[in-house]
Amino acid sequence: MPAVGSAPFLRWAGSKRKLLPKLTPYWGEGFVRYLEPFAGSSALFFAIQPTQAVLSDTNAELIESLEEVRNAPSEVHRLVSSMKHTKAEYYRVRKQDRAALDSRGRAARFIYLNRYCFNGLYRTNLAGNFNVPFASSGTGGVPPLEVFLENARLLRNAELICGDFDTVVREHVRAGDFVYLDPPYAVANRRIFRQYGPHTFGLDDLDKLKLLLEYIDGCGASFLLSYADCKESRALGVSWRHHRVFTQRNIAGFQMHRRRAAETIITNIDADLRRV
Repeated sequence: MPAVGSAPFLRWAGSKRKLLPKLTPYWGEGFVRYLEPFAGSSALFFAIQPTQAVLSDTNAELIESLEEVRNAPSEVHRLVSSMKHTKAEYYRVRKQDRAALDSRGRAARFIYLNRYCFNGLYRTNLAGNFNVPFASSGTGGVPPLEVFLENARLLRNAELICGDFDTVVREHVRAGDFVYLDPPYAVANRRIFRQYGPHTFGLDDLDKLKLLLEYIDGCGASFLLSYADCKESRALGVSWRHHRVFTQRNIAGFQMHRRRAAETIITNIDADLRRV
């Protein structure tokens, strides 16, 4: 199993950090590039440290923040660290007009809000304004400069794209690539938090995802998909290798509400890291 490398500088609702021991064995030396079209905190990317990668997401603020940390980690860290960890400061920063900030200032704002918001959530209202409340404890604070510097070093191996998962993968995937897909959950008859606001990954996108898995396989590339264990994921996995794993989930944001949650891993990679 590859050694677990750098920790990400972001927190993220639904992050697979606790699943890394289950996910990292699928990565092997035979793969050419790593593609992740639902980047989030990119925990698997930072863990396996590929030398070539494409990271993408529909969240433009996220992609811009990854770019700024890659380009100027020390300056971004200085700006984030200059903001106080208080409720008043949090709401002052949250109310800032992003248009009045430069790209580095926007990245620092994004990271600060991410580190101190409730449960690492990203949510916007209909006007596109971030509206997650302050978390008084349990956020872990801003990581040290060393984490930003190491993340920046690894991000220099990645092309960063803001775009739709289906479009980005179809335009970039080629034989020998490894594609990791970790979409937001869209489960029928269950209230799932809409991570990016009112327009995000939904049940209709599962049909696109199914066709995309077939496209990736047809290109001679490999894929690894992690998803909530549910009727929808079981339907996605029927044509591929799939199994259920368990992880700790604390989406409620409180220690007392943490529970073991089942997820499905779907892949066209066999047990000894060779493609089907």
